Amino acid sequence: MTNKISAKKAGLALFILLCVWTHCAAQTLVEVGKGYSRTSVNTTVFRNNSLVTHKGIQYIAYYDGDCYMVVGKRKLGSKEWELKRSQYKGNCADAHNIISLMVDGDGYLHLSFDHHGQPLNYCKSIAPGSLELGDKLAMTGVDEGNVTYPEFYRLADGDLIFVYRSGSSGRGNLVMNRYLLTEKRWERVQDVLIDGEGERNAYWQLYVDEAGTIHLSWVWRETWMVETNHDLCYARSRDGGKTWEKSDGEKYALPITAANAEYACHIPQKSELINQTSMCADKNGHPYIATYWRDQNSQVPQYRLVWFDGKAWQQQQVSHRTTPFSLSGGGTKRIPIARPRLVIKQEKKRNKIFYVFRDIERGDKVSMASSEGLETNKWTFTDLTDFPVDAWEPSYDTELWKSKQRLHLFVQRTSQGDGEKTTEMEPETVYVLECKL
Repeated sequence: MTNKISAKKAGLALFILLCVWTHCAAQTLVEVGKGYSRTSVNTTVFRNNSLVTHKGIQYIAYYDGDCYMVVGKRKLGSKEWELKRSQYKGNCADAHNIISLMVDGDGYLHLSFDHHGQPLNYCKSIAPGSLELGDKLAMTGVDEGNVTYPEFYRLADGDLIFVYRSGSSGRGNLVMNRYLLTEKRWERVQDVLIDGEGERNAYWQLYVDEAGTIHLSWVWRETWMVETNHDLCYARSRDGGKTWEKSDGEKYALPITAANAEYACHIPQKSELINQTSMCADKNGHPYIATYWRDQNSQVPQYRLVWFDGKAWQQQQVSHRTTPFSLSGGGTKRIPIARPRLVIKQEKKRNKIFYVFRDIERGDKVSMASSEGLETNKWTFTDLTDFPVDAWEPSYDTELWKSKQRLHLFVQRTSQGDGEKTTEMEPETVYVLECKL
């Protein structure tokens, strides 16, 4: 199955190119296929990854209009996709039940999908580069009965890291496995890396930098209610997740708890602090965390950047929003802004920050804020599409960015009812938005 951009869509791609010239040296909007859109299950920020590139081939995964998992691939630079509907179907009515995709060093696809407190759903392709998926597999066979938020990350040697929450909201623990490429098997790295002690759980974001350091940040949540999110914490590992330390090199005694965690930023409950955003690191290994919350003297949540400069934690307000909103209750929320993503490009020893988001104040388009240097505290804002994407949140091809500094975003217009409700929307086109920064 292949898909080609119509003349109208090609014109749209050219319009977008002109719109974002200040951000992108070149940009293309590539059509893939039709995806489920009655919830944001295809477009939540914590998919990690929706796209992944290995040896010049880019892979994609999403749910189609009938909730079957579709996998696809193309050669980088081509607009023609080979797509295959798999045998696996997900509960698309629940936006938690995302697909996470990665490719190991041998070229096998690994996918985990359809979880919100369900037993592990995990499979591999039957051969390197194949779109045909095998039967469901166990990993370690331990603590795999109540899985949520599966995420893969690739290490430099071709091994994979897999993390997920074991347990439920407000009462969960972060578990970490490693896929050993040479042995073709999974092993447990951490049974309980972050321990909620039966009182809370961590909602995390993770990043593996170019040196192989695993950066981990999280907010604590005291109950299943989103308004009980608080504080922003940090840990890193330089040995594949076996041992962990704080930003100053102090070793953690595991598991990490609320008492011994490093607090990058203290943020009280009921601050509209969002969970599960994103982070990255610069070439010096300094972590950067994208998120949002509101100040205590304001009703308007603002996008923020929190980072470690090598000596201390810093923070900066990115946006200047004027529209108030409040987060409360459980389930997937219909929020007027997306959780953000960011990438960092170093030029002449200066970090250029690119912050991708969606905001109702900008017409719910795919948007980007950029900074030429955080010392200026100046951000430039641009829309990357001229059409709304509604409940979309950004995910991108992390491996392509690391290897070639090319930003490819998964883009699809999706909707979301508040508290796991579906809406009436026909399947919408899935695109890859290519932007060379």
